[in-house]
Amino acid sequence: MIGLPKTTEFNKRIPKQKFYENITISPAIKRVFVEQVKTIYWKNKIAVSTTNLAEGNKVTELEVFEIHLNNPELDEKLLYQIDKVVPYHILFLLEYQGEYQAWVGFKEKAASGNKVFKVNRYYHTEWMKEEELPLHLEGLSMDAAYENYVRQIAGDKLQIKTNGESLKESVTRDEQRQILQKKIDILKAQIRKEKQLNKQMQINRELKILKKELEEYL
Repeated sequence: MIGLPKTTEFNKRIPKQKFYENITISPAIKRVFVEQVKTIYWKNKIAVSTTNLAEGNKVTELEVFEIHLNNPELDEKLLYQIDKVVPYHILFLLEYQGEYQAWVGFKEKAASGNKVFKVNRYYHTEWMKEEELPLHLEGLSMDAAYENYVRQIAGDKLQIKTNGESLKESVTRDEQRQILQKKIDILKAQIRKEKQLNKQMQINRELKILKKELEEYL
């Protein structure tokens, strides 16, 4: 699977109930597991013990979960729930009718304690054949391997802007870009609806300011 060394293979089916039984979750999230998920497989375990990668400061293991879906639409709450339960970084491979999407969250340790993680956001590819997935195990350490997977999946969204830019800095810049873009889209919609010329000009001035700010994050 995705060209990983045989030493990383785990190939264990995990009952989807494991991710919501014996813990308190909302009926809506449980319904997502029941209705959207067919099967879940723990395909690979990327770790120092299964590869020639050096230890990471932030990433100790990277698990590869393959999730077979009943339909091509996925509620991200499902991935959040799995990431919440599993105290390691996870690369998700979603399968539907022979095609795949790769998903990964920018997952980092929370300040609240050991083995507690938070996911700021998810990145994913389009649906494609397994052999077309842009995934390659690259880097000398676990941290580097994880960062490279996130950047491979995110594509242009996380292109490095300056030398030495960290993954966290890239993700933060992308988040700011999206916030500004939403504000720009709202103002554009307001201009189209506004009939008074003076108000159109005022909105347009605000729009130019936001567009200039957006350039800093591209």
